[in-house]
Amino acid sequence: MKNNNNAEQQPKQEFLFDSINYKILLIGIAVIALGFILMSGGGSKDPNVFNEDIFNFRRIRLAPTTVLIGFGITIYSIFKKSK
Repeated sequence: MKNNNNAEQQPKQEFLFDSINYKILLIGIAVIALGFILMSGGGSKDPNVFNEDIFNFRRIRLAPTTVLIGFGITIYSIFKKSK
């Protein structure tokens, strides 16, 4: 007689992280993307004309800080312990 317990014999597939870790990771990736969006722009259509907008607060201070915060969030999501 053949024992049909294939479902019990196969190990259950486990994810590396919990769902909260993945949610925090996605938030971190979104914050990084926001930082790169804030960093964009400020160019000039004419290469002979210099545009001072490239050195404004948003591109020099806010955007890199946002990207670093996003990296911090993603690192936190990786190191967060599972229960």
